[in-house]
Amino acid sequence: MNWPNRLTLTRIFLAPLFVFLFLIDNVYARLAALITFAVAALTDLVDGWLARKYNITTGFGKFMDPLADKILVSSALIAFIALGYAKTWMVMPIIARDFFITGLRSLAAYKGVVIMTSGVAKVKTFLQMTVVGVILAYINLKTFLPVWDINWGIFTDPRVITTFDIMLFVTMVVTVWTGIDYIVKNFYLLKGMLS
Repeated sequence: MNWPNRLTLTRIFLAPLFVFLFLIDNVYARLAALITFAVAALTDLVDGWLARKYNITTGFGKFMDPLADKILVSSALIAFIALGYAKTWMVMPIIARDFFITGLRSLAAYKGVVIMTSGVAKVKTFLQMTVVGVILAYINLKTFLPVWDINWGIFTDPRVITTFDIMLFVTMVVTVWTGIDYIVKNFYLLKGMLS
């Protein structure tokens, strides 16, 4: 168990902690949730950097690193639905695609094949993390500013939620497209597994 893999597992363990803190309607719990998500997202950057720098990429890491991203992002998006900051019909295709591809990776690994993360899929992950980060920051500001007796009209402006919808829709389209790309490029695996 090398350090990149430890960081990947840390990201998985931080996901439920993030959701627990985020769903508590409390200023400090929401701030702790934001910090937890930021630390988890940072592990995604650091584990990949360490694996490349020290050439310690493993089959476990290739499989678990994208899975950890999916668990973290899916947890956040489901929490957003619960609080009304995301629409179910946009989130469900993202989660379905991510876990279908995880299943495809699992079946491929069973066959002794490791499906590498594509460049476009990394863009997809960046978009997902960015959308989650922006919405989290907004929710934290919305929670904190009344405590500081600051009233910004942005928090009652419906265009903000519309902006979130647009960001999430673009992310959904890119996510689904990368899923189709994976299926097309690895169709021979699916065909072999189903036959």
